[in-house]
Amino acid sequence: MKAIVFDDFGGPAVLRLAEVPLPDIRPDDLLVKVRAAGVNRADILQREGVYGSQTYGDSSILGLEVAGEVVAAGKSVRDYGVGNRVMGIVGGGAYAQYARLDSGMAARIPESLSFIEAAAIMESFVTGWEALAHLGQVAKAETVLVHAAAGGIGSATVQLARSAGASVLATASDENVERVLSLGAAAVFDYRRSDFEAEVIDFTASRGVDLVIDFVGGAYLARNIRSLAPGGRLVQVGLLGGDGDAIIPLDIVLHKHLRIMGTVMKSRSRDVKRAMVDRFRQHVLPRLGGEIVPIVAATYPLAQAAEAQRRMETGGLFGKVVLDFRDPAPHGWLAH
Repeated sequence: MKAIVFDDFGGPAVLRLAEVPLPDIRPDDLLVKVRAAGVNRADILQREGVYGSQTYGDSSILGLEVAGEVVAAGKSVRDYGVGNRVMGIVGGGAYAQYARLDSGMAARIPESLSFIEAAAIMESFVTGWEALAHLGQVAKAETVLVHAAAGGIGSATVQLARSAGASVLATASDENVERVLSLGAAAVFDYRRSDFEAEVIDFTASRGVDLVIDFVGGAYLARNIRSLAPGGRLVQVGLLGGDGDAIIPLDIVLHKHLRIMGTVMKSRSRDVKRAMVDRFRQHVLPRLGGEIVPIVAATYPLAQAAEAQRRMETGGLFGKVVLDFRDPAPHGWLAH
């Protein structure tokens, strides 16, 4: 089968299309003919060498989420069969014509959604729900601040928070402010032109927010903590801003009885990922395609995976970048 591989860590140019063996499936696995795959920040970090050669027990091929059709199932699989449309979390291997998917990390694609839309769901909505509900314990009528709200996970989290009955504040670039407002946010602050800490204090009449979901880190950490109301929670999901300027004002943490939590999907154990996906299936999947929807910013054929990652690195997108395996490619191999 064809897949995207790289021989050395580096920029997008290291990515190339190559012939690789089909993955072997385990008793609990599905073999999926990939129709679309999501592009995630973790893919870029892996390509750059941030994780080293660590594969966390799975494929070294890039890609953490797939959408496609089941073509084979392991002997222990009971809930899925050949021909089912599925989407799921994989421990690598999504940038390929076929991928091995643990059935415990799979979900059926709602009939109303395409493969492209489905490929923009799993990482974003599973991560968003984990941060918002399981760790953040969001409650109705609380106020939530979501950073990087125009991104794949951010746009999902805004919708999930609004659906949970929370009032949502968000940060985004100027060109995406109106788009994030259209997802149900009560207010969106342009992170380049305004101080979100001052805006939060003004919007909440100095009380602060109950929960912050942050994908930036770095200098945002102290500002996030100062933006929290007494008893507030901060869930750190990403480090787009690095961690060099991360300072914790401990006096505020102690005085306000705050909680700070961190989460990342890639390094989670198989059992923990399964539990996260199960919570998604119970609480989020029934609402997909209705009150909450995946946001797709751009699509590229698999052969242009390097360009897809370059576009993601440029920033300013609203939603998720997706690799579309149905698009034409040299020699037409994606059509077979």
